Amino acid sequence: MKCDLHVHTVHSGMCTIPLLNRICRESYNDPRQLYATLKARGMDLVTVTDHDSIDAAESLRSHPDFFLSEEVSCTTSSGTHLHMGVYGIEERHHIELQRRAGDMPSLLAYLDEQQLLFSVNHVFSGLTGSRNEADFEEFAARFPAVETLNGQMLAAANRYAAAFAGRAGKIAIAGSDAHTMASLGRTFTEVPGARTGGEFLAGLKLGRGRVSGVSGDYGKLTQAIWEIGCCLMRERRGALLLAPLLAAVPVITLVNLCLELEFAYRWGRRVEWMWSAAPRQATT
Repeated sequence: MKCDLHVHTVHSGMCTIPLLNRICRESYNDPRQLYATLKARGMDLVTVTDHDSIDAAESLRSHPDFFLSEEVSCTTSSGTHLHMGVYGIEERHHIELQRRAGDMPSLLAYLDEQQLLFSVNHVFSGLTGSRNEADFEEFAARFPAVETLNGQMLAAANRYAAAFAGRAGKIAIAGSDAHTMASLGRTFTEVPGARTGGEFLAGLKLGRGRVSGVSGDYGKLTQAIWEIGCCLMRERRGALLLAPLLAAVPVITLVNLCLELEFAYRWGRRVEWMWSAAPRQATT
């Protein structure tokens, strides 16, 4: 069975860009259209991982091939910010996840107690801000899964994530991270032999999942920003005054990708050094 394990809808809240965060959404995907698109692109199961929200479930819970997930915005033990994917949850889980999001030890204890599968998402991206060595030590020690293939992240970032997961013995997760319809279902996780959502999640926990699909690139990200901008202007007519800014999107995208590439290489190499240095430090 195949499932895109990282998708967003209109319920993911507002974007984080200063000034625009009051008027522009993270995604304008309608949950019903998202479901139909994912099914048309070959997904056997459908889930939604909105930022800190499970509101999309209201219109999708009647589908037997839907299960609820969430992308939790949380704080690591060292104080940095993180997006954590949590899969196969219920409403009671969502309440506790949000209550504990600012306390990583408490959050991890709850996830372990409830036997929920969770992952560190886009680990070699600067999307959520700065990172430090203690974060990667925590990911290696406490997180069962790593998102090793994200459809919006650069190939280099995904390669470093896959290498990290392999060295740490983590479950590999893949998803499109689609904020627009165009990318839905282009990156996904498959569990061979699974026949139900329960078997799919059980197979994932046992490490039987396979990641498939494409990484992000300049063209895909530029298109996504354009689409979100157009959706904003359809929703808010006053935003038409911002239309000239769309011409600057290719430049903004290029700058962002350069920063992302630098982040991925810097932390990818640093984590590789941490792994190689660990045995030497243990013998001194």
